[in-house]
Amino acid sequence: MLGEKFAERSAASRAQFAGPLGELPVMDAQHVGSGMPVRQASAAPERPMNEMFDAEGRARPECARVVNYLLAMESQRLAELGERAHRMFLRMGVTFNVYGNEAGSERIFPFDPVPRIISADVWAELEAGLIQRVRALNAFLADIYGEGEILKDNVIPRDLIMGSPQFRHAAVGIRPPHDSFVTVAGIDLVRAADGRFHILEDNVRTPSGVSYVLENRVIMTRIMPELMRALKVRAVEHYPAELLASLRELAPSGSSDPTVAVLTPGPFNSAFFEHVFLSQQMGVELVEGQDLACVDHKLFMKTVHGLKRIDVLYRRIDDDFLDPVVFRPDSLLGVPGLTAVLRAGNAVAANAIGTGIADDKAVFAYTPKMIKYYLGEAPIIPIVETYLLRDPDVCEMVLANLERYVIKPTGASGGYGVVIGPQASERELEETRMRVEQAPAAFIAQPVVQLSVHPTLAGADGTTLAPRHVDLRPFVLLGAKPRVLPGGLTRVALREGSLIVNSSQGGGSKDTWVLEN
Repeated sequence: MLGEKFAERSAASRAQFAGPLGELPVMDAQHVGSGMPVRQASAAPERPMNEMFDAEGRARPECARVVNYLLAMESQRLAELGERAHRMFLRMGVTFNVYGNEAGSERIFPFDPVPRIISADVWAELEAGLIQRVRALNAFLADIYGEGEILKDNVIPRDLIMGSPQFRHAAVGIRPPHDSFVTVAGIDLVRAADGRFHILEDNVRTPSGVSYVLENRVIMTRIMPELMRALKVRAVEHYPAELLASLRELAPSGSSDPTVAVLTPGPFNSAFFEHVFLSQQMGVELVEGQDLACVDHKLFMKTVHGLKRIDVLYRRIDDDFLDPVVFRPDSLLGVPGLTAVLRAGNAVAANAIGTGIADDKAVFAYTPKMIKYYLGEAPIIPIVETYLLRDPDVCEMVLANLERYVIKPTGASGGYGVVIGPQASERELEETRMRVEQAPAAFIAQPVVQLSVHPTLAGADGTTLAPRHVDLRPFVLLGAKPRVLPGGLTRVALREGSLIVNSSQGGGSKDTWVLEN
């Protein structure tokens, strides 16, 4: 079988893909916001889904051509593909910044050339589910910063929203065109052992990673062009044009030819490469806070020819630093007076101020109810089960089995403050217990779930194919209409034995191929 041949590439491959079906070592895992899966403390955990081979070791139908293509290559040729991709990334300058790294802050983004394949029918369901979810999140934001009907109807506890550090009172009453609070969303998905995708978390503040999706595709079209044409892989190159169209659709009324700019915190931000990339691809200005000024409740960019009006600001700065008049007064990154400009309706910020409440981990637990409330529909994509420790009975249950759960602060992002029960020391668990007991409403718990694996180039010489955990971040745009980028950012744990997919901790990415049919 193909699984057997794939496994026989090398002794290392045989160790990883042992048995007649290319079986994988048991690595039961839970992905958290930092990109770190964890082992389940279980006597007999389920095997993670192998996205390229089924349980009998046969290539999945959508992956058959890719498997045949890879099997036809000599091991050295596989390694050359990886090396060629790395050289191209070096020439293209595809990097990310790592905070606090003494060896240097800027790194080349790691890339694996074995593509992840998603069939047309699977993607059709995902696309519908993603649009459904972002529409509901957007309706939720428009509601809570407007009439607050969902709170009046007690679908979500009022104190949960008003007490969240991500709820921005300054955003109440600000209504962007089309009520579009979420223009760009990055929704993190994990694939369970049964093959079904689940929502892990929502990213609707300043989601990043789409530039790597586009650059990954550039690489793959150069190293596997024939295979991509044969499989009819759906294009992703149109994303910058779609993003620009979505942003222009948000322009205040009366702006027939709106001016768009990208607001960046500057070159030390971890996603600065993406800010530069997207501004160049859209053909718009990249600005920092010091380049902008608010005059007469209008937003302007400073130029050598004087002030130029800005209609839509694609901001990549968090709320806290966006406007020192309203939020942090010590911020040097934002634009004084910007909130007043937005309230006057003379400019639009994407994403809108206050969208972070939709990222709150406790609010996440209510998203299935949001979909039902606003859309009258059942959720198409399920969420990872989430426990609110603000409930005394739930808190007691979790604390009694703390080593079995992943504990997350409700208002944090990026994996900060996360405690992974199965990997935590007794001291860490005890410290976590004390923090939860002091402020239970500030935490949620999630059970350990599976994270699928995908064959990935490994080994010192890059000639071994071994299973590595992956997740997926698709991107959804919401202007006058929804637009979904086919595929998204597949992150992969590249290091042997590692369960970390985060790029700053040894993770990388794959190109995600969505097939037309």
